[in-house]
This record gives sequence, structure tokens and C-alpha cells, in this order.
Amino acid sequence: MMATRRADRSSSVLSSVLLQILLYLSAFYSLFYFLSSLCMIIYKSQMLSYPDKYLALDVCLLLLMAAFEILRVYWGVRGNLQESERYVGASLLLTGATVLLSVYYLVWQSYVLRADVIINAILLCIYGLSVVASFGVLARFTSVYS
Repeated sequence: MMATRRADRSSSVLSSVLLQILLYLSAFYSLFYFLSSLCMIIYKSQMLSYPDKYLALDVCLLLLMAAFEILRVYWGVRGNLQESERYVGASLLLTGATVLLSVYYLVWQSYVLRADVIINAILLCIYGLSVVASFGVLARFTSVYS
């Protein structure tokens, strides 16, 4: 019984094409997101009375979000391709952190422009789809390997 199960597990591919596509889409959109957010922060600092301490906070949080996003996409792709529960789970945790930072830029930053709302809404939609696909992949990995 155990030998048959091992043979079945090694011959089937459990990684998700949908998750892979979403992670690549997220990587490309994140590049656009960070560049446009940085440009909007510069625009707001020049055109509006942007408090200096909040300007530094917004830039630092944007850089932190970029670092989290790089790790999230890397661990998600690696976990999906290697069929690793650990990396997919870590990617899910980082998705939670980046969602919180995206909500900060959507609601709590000093000035929220309409462009901020649009790019954050698209980013949150991509995150939502990625979370659903990641949970599906994680469920598939844990059901086969347990």
C-alpha cells in the first residue's frame, strides 16, 4: 500500500498553473504599483502640504512593502514548483502583510488620490485571487502528503 502511494505521489504533478500565472501577474503589476506609488508620493509632496514625518513613513512603508512583495512572489513560485507547503504558507503570511500595507495606502496615508484608490483596488483583487489559489494549492499539497 505504501509503495503504491509513493509511486502515485511521485508521478502526479500537484503544482498549480493558475497560481503560477497569478504570481507572475502580481510580480509585473507590483513593479508598476511601486513605481506609480513612488511617483504619486513625490507629486503629493511637491503639490500638497505633506508633513515630513508622514512623507518619510510613507516612503519607508512602500520600500518595506516592495521587499515583502519580492519575498512573497519568490516563495510562492518556489513553493508551487517544488510543491512545498512551507514556502506556500510563508507566501500566504507575506500576502497578509502586504494586504495590510496596501490597505494603509488605500485608507490611512495622508492624501489619497483617485489613482491611489484604483491601483490599490487592482492590487487587492490580485492578492485575493492569489490567496484563494494558494489555499487551494496548500490544501492539495497537505492532502496528498499527509
